[in-house]
Amino acid sequence: MYRWEITRAALAQRVLAIVRSDSYDHAHATADSLLSAGITSLEISLTTPFALEAVTTLIREVGDDAVIGAGTVLDAASARMAVDAGARFLVSPSLDPEVIRTGHRYGLPVFPGVATSTEAVRAMELGADALKLFPASAYGPRWVSDVRAALPQAAVIPTGGVTLAEAPDWIAAGAVACGMGSALSEGDRDTVGKRAAELLARLADVAPPLDSAQELF
Repeated sequence: MYRWEITRAALAQRVLAIVRSDSYDHAHATADSLLSAGITSLEISLTTPFALEAVTTLIREVGDDAVIGAGTVLDAASARMAVDAGARFLVSPSLDPEVIRTGHRYGLPVFPGVATSTEAVRAMELGADALKLFPASAYGPRWVSDVRAALPQAAVIPTGGVTLAEAPDWIAAGAVACGMGSALSEGDRDTVGKRAAELLARLADVAPPLDSAQELF
């Protein structure tokens, strides 16, 4: 797949699930619950022990049924290791040009972290495929609408403290998707399944899932 195709697939449901855990087993179980609930895109944070092994295992298990990426990618070295592990996209809480270059060198989209309009423009100049607004809890949906009034080409993914109640407001403000961690994945499999179904339905009411005929930006 081309970078733009991976980007569209990763953001298609307008939610990007984040798995951050204290063990490989817990991370795999959490990812399995999310995937079983119908979530088709998730990232494994590299703060998780044996995160890259989890990425490789999940990709082998799900094949093309979901898009698995690596999160908290801070430098070129970890970006290259994520590429070798089979990650389909890279996400970072910060803006490091080398992470973007490394991902793009191997055909992977990169979603770097930004927190200002200046950083957003710089990220787009570097070729970022989407922009992770981090931490979203320090801002609000109005940030997206205000910044996109001046930068309508910015594909923003608010992440960090986004709740189920607030997620539709972020999408309505112009965010292309929301990054969500424990607010989405906490609980047993049944709880996660019900929560994911409700979230996807609410997001679809605000903006339809992306398909091949829609513009991303």
